[in-house]
Amino acid sequence: MAEITAALVKELREMTDAPMMDCKKALSEVDGDLKKAEELLRVKFGNKASKVSGRVAAEGLVSIAIANDGKTGAILETNSETDFCAKNDEFINFTQNVVNAVLASNPADIDALKNTTIDGSSVEDTRSALVGKIGENISPRRFNYVKAHGILHSYLHGGKIGVLIDLEGGDDELGKDIAMHIAASKPKALDETGISQDLIDAEKRVAIEKAKEAGKPEDMLEKIATGTVNKFLKEVTLLNQPFVKDDKQSIQALIDSKGAKIHNFFLYIVGEGIEKIQTDFAAEVAEASRI
Repeated sequence: MAEITAALVKELREMTDAPMMDCKKALSEVDGDLKKAEELLRVKFGNKASKVSGRVAAEGLVSIAIANDGKTGAILETNSETDFCAKNDEFINFTQNVVNAVLASNPADIDALKNTTIDGSSVEDTRSALVGKIGENISPRRFNYVKAHGILHSYLHGGKIGVLIDLEGGDDELGKDIAMHIAASKPKALDETGISQDLIDAEKRVAIEKAKEAGKPEDMLEKIATGTVNKFLKEVTLLNQPFVKDDKQSIQALIDSKGAKIHNFFLYIVGEGIEKIQTDFAAEVAEASRI
C-alpha cells in the first residue's frame, strides 16, 4: 500500500478544498491515487471538490488587438502582483503595446515575444524597466494570435475577462452579443468535440457513484449517467448553451437564425488556473498535526 504522506494530503486538499481528514481517507481508499481520490471527494462533496481553476492568485489585465480588416487578432494576459498595479496607466499602456506586438509579429511563444520590439526596446527590457519603476513583478503570461475564417469580434469585461471570437456571417451586434455571452457563461469548448474524453468519463463515473449512493437500481445507472453527461455537455459547450439574453434559444439556434457560423473562440480570465488558497487553517491545525 502506498504511503499517504502529509505532502500528498496537502496536494489533494489544495486540489479540492475538502477537509484534510477526508482527503487522507480518500487517498487511503485508492492507494494514494490522486485522480481517483479527487473523484471520490467529488462524489461526496459535489463539484465543490474540483476548485483548482476557481482559486486564482494573479492580478493583471487581458488585452486584445484586432487588425482593421478584422481578419487577424491577438489576445494576451499580463499578470501583476496587485490590482493596484493593474490599474496603473503605464502598466495598461505596456499590456496594450505588447498585444499590438503579438498582432504585428505573431511570435512563436512567450520567449519569442520577450525578444519582440516595442518602442525601440525589446518587450523584456521594457518589462524589466517597468518592474523597477513600479516595484512589482510583471509578466506576460499567455497569448493567442488568431487568423480568422470570418471576422473577429471581441469583448473585455473590466480588463479581467477577455473574449475573442471568429464569426462568419451575422453582424457586429451578433458578434458582441456572443462575445458577452461567452464572458458570462464561460464555456469550455465550442461543441462536444472540444471536451476531452477523460473529462466525460470522469463525469460519468461520478454520476454512477452518486446514483449508487442514492440507491438507484443497477439497470438504471447507465441511463442516469448518460443523462448527467448530456446535461454537463450542454452546460459547458458554447453552441448548446442557452443564450443569456434569451434563454429560450441556444447559441446554435441564434446563429442559425442569423445565417452565421462560429469557427472558434478564446476566453481569457485573469489569473485562471493560478491558485490562491484563501482558507482559515486554524480550525484544521489539530487535524493536520495528526497526519
